[in-house]
Amino acid sequence: MAPADLAAVNTVAAQVHLAHPEDAAVFAERLALHPAGCSVLEGDDGVAGYIVSHPWRTAEPPALNTLLGSIPAPASTYYIHDIAVLPSARRGGAAAAILATLVRHAATLADNISIVAIGGTLPFWQRQGFVIARDPKLDAKLKSYDADACYMVRKLDR
Repeated sequence: MAPADLAAVNTVAAQVHLAHPEDAAVFAERLALHPAGCSVLEGDDGVAGYIVSHPWRTAEPPALNTLLGSIPAPASTYYIHDIAVLPSARRGGAAAAILATLVRHAATLADNISIVAIGGTLPFWQRQGFVIARDPKLDAKLKSYDADACYMVRKLDR
């Protein structure tokens, strides 16, 4: 992902995450803070998907639509902020392929990778080796995502 891709990333986000809108500044900041964790999926008509991720703190997922300010060092998890693929680009394994590349990168920085699964994506993340990490301290924050949000973690081989 490059700064020139941000307009297309925001367009994809607006189409895929109707119930979870985020300001353009959120994606721009994540790209500026950790460009190695931001990638786009090119489709026939331009950007068809993206992933935004960065090192972070375990069991402390950032609230939706908030700026980070900085990346913690050292980080205790590698956090997937968002992955979105347009419906026209789904079912070809694109999300799993993007994730496989990301996992290799994440393993150079942390021993686990985490995400907040929302919008019915729990089965996808379980197929990718993620497990629900229950923590009552996270309940209120997870409800701010949606009623079914789950914090999930996958161990990485380093």
